[in-house]
Amino acid sequence: MAHLSGTDRSQMLLLPEVVDDYVGADNPVRFIEAFIDGLHLQASGFVRVEPKGTGRPGYDPADLLKLYLYGYLNRVRSSRRLEVETHRNIEVIWLLRHLKPDH
Repeated sequence: MAHLSGTDRSQMLLLPEVVDDYVGADNPVRFIEAFIDGLHLQASGFVRVEPKGTGRPGYDPADLLKLYLYGYLNRVRSSRRLEVETHRNIEVIWLLRHLKPDH
């Protein structure tokens, strides 16, 4: 069983047309994305990188790490505030591919 995965960023939607259009090429979230995707989390000691075969699929630890790193860089310390950001902040929506983890 795989982790939950977000939608394709280039998928055409009614409004906005493409979320990727709202995040500039020089936006720091693109660096966060590239940095975290370049890490080998299992080799770094993350123990829940591989999804379990039973139960509801969990969030990919890489996606949660992206959210925490975004919060750290933007002085959003609270998990509840990070949850709010997943609903209203276009940068976070782009970064997590429309995933909305609960606190």
